[in-house]
Amino acid sequence: MSMQITFPGGLVAEAHYKGFTIVTDQPVAEGGAGSAPTPFDLFLAALGTCAGLYALRFCQQRGIDTGGLFLKLATERDGGAGRVSTVRLTIGLPEDFPERYRGAILRAVDHCAVKRHILEPPSFELIAEPAGSAAPLAGQDREPAVADAQQ
Repeated sequence: MSMQITFPGGLVAEAHYKGFTIVTDQPVAEGGAGSAPTPFDLFLAALGTCAGLYALRFCQQRGIDTGGLFLKLATERDGGAGRVSTVRLTIGLPEDFPERYRGAILRAVDHCAVKRHILEPPSFELIAEPAGSAAPLAGQDREPAVADAQQ
């Protein structure tokens, strides 16, 4: 998997992946144009949509009507560092959702791949290369010029 990130102007960043362009920007108050969600907004959206898809698939696989199904993601921040301290996912169940599946759908949503990657994070490698040393989306099969910062 490889993704190219470009910077077309201002504080806009574009992620180019599988023929899609995912655009981010910063709020006006932080020097951006407010033209797109922030990268952190997209991170939370990825978490919410991933969890929601697990709920959707759970219902579809059991023939449960998904009309009215939704997922709400809410966050709380700690006072000191301003980091998110709690992510609350609330599943809005369809009106006729079988009571016997209430615990099972929660367990299914708990398998969300994005959440799993937060709980069991990958290692990170940071590489700095001189401009022009790697073609866009290239360099996957060669040794990095500088590698460090494993977490």
